[in-house]
Amino acid sequence: MIIDQNLSKEDFPALIEVWEAAARATHDFLAPGEIERLKPLILENYLPLMQLACVRTDTGGIAGFLGRAADKVEMLFVHPNSMGQGIGKALMLFAIQQWKVDKVDVNEENNGAQLFYSKLGFQSVGRAELDGEGNPHPVLFLKLMD
Repeated sequence: MIIDQNLSKEDFPALIEVWEAAARATHDFLAPGEIERLKPLILENYLPLMQLACVRTDTGGIAGFLGRAADKVEMLFVHPNSMGQGIGKALMLFAIQQWKVDKVDVNEENNGAQLFYSKLGFQSVGRAELDGEGNPHPVLFLKLMD
């Protein structure tokens, strides 16, 4: 699987499409309208500040992507059509091995993500009642353990 780090602002609309599709498939705890409210924040406030990597489809589209800041994965999203193919794992292993990330936050209500990260060796080291936007979605702080 080839990890592409050559992403630019021109890729942001495709990243947002993947983010939205994945969020709708995996974040059933979000209230109606929250995804629409978050889209411009992701596009304008988060993506431009992150180092990004993706896996592309055979046709050049984006199957999944990861964004990091320093030693922390800030977002990992795989399009539902590409889930279960090892894309998320490949992106995380790339980030761990190449970028030396060892932290990630996960919504406590996202059991699938918790299981995914635990299989990679991440363990909870803390918790917050509110998410980064101040919404009542508890967040677990995970760290990669040796």
